[in-house]
Amino acid sequence: MSDEKKEGISQDTEGKAVAGPENGAPGSGGGGKSRFFLVLSAILGLLLAGVVAFYKVPAFHALLHPHPVGDNAAKTADKYTCGMHPFIITDKPGNCPICGMNLTKIEGSPVPAGQPSGGARKILFYRNPMNPNVTSKSPAKDEMGMDFVPVYEDEVKGSGAEANLPEGYATVQVGAERVRLAGIQSATAVREAISHPVRAVGVVVPDETNVRRVQAKIEGWIEKLHTNFTGKMVTKGEPLLEIYSPDLVATQREYLLARASADRMRESPYDDAREMSSGLAQAARTRLMLFDVPDSFIEELERTGKVRRTVTLNAPVSGFVTGKEIFEGTRVMPGMDLLTVTDLSRVWIDADLYEYEAQSVRVGQAALLDTAADPGTKMKGRVAFIYPTFSPETRTLKVRFEFPNPGLRLKPQMYANVLLDLHSVTGVVIPDSALIETGVRVIAFVDTGDGSFEPREVKVGVRGNGKAQILSGVKAGENVAVGANFLLDSESKMRAALTRMTGGASAPSQPQPQGQGGHSGHGGGQ
Repeated sequence: MSDEKKEGISQDTEGKAVAGPENGAPGSGGGGKSRFFLVLSAILGLLLAGVVAFYKVPAFHALLHPHPVGDNAAKTADKYTCGMHPFIITDKPGNCPICGMNLTKIEGSPVPAGQPSGGARKILFYRNPMNPNVTSKSPAKDEMGMDFVPVYEDEVKGSGAEANLPEGYATVQVGAERVRLAGIQSATAVREAISHPVRAVGVVVPDETNVRRVQAKIEGWIEKLHTNFTGKMVTKGEPLLEIYSPDLVATQREYLLARASADRMRESPYDDAREMSSGLAQAARTRLMLFDVPDSFIEELERTGKVRRTVTLNAPVSGFVTGKEIFEGTRVMPGMDLLTVTDLSRVWIDADLYEYEAQSVRVGQAALLDTAADPGTKMKGRVAFIYPTFSPETRTLKVRFEFPNPGLRLKPQMYANVLLDLHSVTGVVIPDSALIETGVRVIAFVDTGDGSFEPREVKVGVRGNGKAQILSGVKAGENVAVGANFLLDSESKMRAALTRMTGGASAPSQPQPQGQGGHSGHGGGQ
């Protein structure tokens, strides 16, 4: 065999011919390309199998792309909310569509109550932030360019307890982080005593039973005034004035003559004559007494036997001269007011109480008093009288209080503050700030834990000192919201309205606004 044939054909150990370069074998050219394509095909097949396994085999998918578990499952993409409107939540920073405040990032926001751990919140529909009645099944924008707010299933999902909630209210689930951001605070309902203090402003007036008027009972002239100015303090029995009256002079003479006649008739054997003369003397003396002639003046008249031109009139009571109608030389007539003497050792205070307060006031109730002029002094008194009619102008009832006046600290026409404790009961008590007055009913939000607040209709009893007695609706030991109640109230009403719109579980069938379906809203893309 020639050398050319040896180069072109070779045999293996079994005698089979193998093609050489001359027989068209790849060698360094054709054989290398065939092996390259075989390796490439194997690699592509492995890649395809890996892709299929990544999406179809859960264990292989978890190996290559592990997911957070446990508490970390509740953490998703960054969320942003408004501190004044916690129900505004978006996945990107910006401004609140309602108040314009910068949105605050929620760090590690937990899964809302009622949502399975590790599961994504299901969006039912989107609503207009400025008009909740406008909704869309897909992300949209309103005419002002604001993104629609997503409404999640857990926000409108009903439960068995919802049936006991007040009409128009729903349970609010805001989460612990949003509770902190919104400034919501809670207080515990406790069982304790509570009283209803009533504070009224009154005016000090003189005790009318201690006011005496000195009047003339006979015609005459004022010869001398011992008390010649208003406001002077006088004591009982102190001389007030001297009056000249012809009738008083004549009565003095009659008394002296009758007394002398009675002395002469004592030796008479006739009993009738003795009794008549004695009766005339006694009648003359009584007449002098009825003219307010003091006993000391009559005794001096009996002792001296001399008629005096003027008669001195004394003060009937101790007090201050609060009225003066005469001067020296003034002619007086019977029934004319001469002086007014007022005893201020005990005074009255007339105060006005509102209708709902006056119904609980009783005569004899204890009261405390303080004044702006002497704020450190507390005086104890009582209710002396309750007027029978209301004032048509102020719709208040006037109540009279009686107070002692040591040291004459209370002056007539002075303003004074009167404090009454109308009620004192023991029961469940919460801060008054926890109550929301609707005009028809009273609502309180009970903190059930984990950032969930349940609205309850409560019946309120006695109120006082910033607290309120709860007759029904809240039990002792439960926590009630006392701060940012208006946020909970608006959020609860909003969620109740959404629940009515969706029937409790599904999104409303309202058509999507035209030309807005292609925009992205809060909570992600389409």
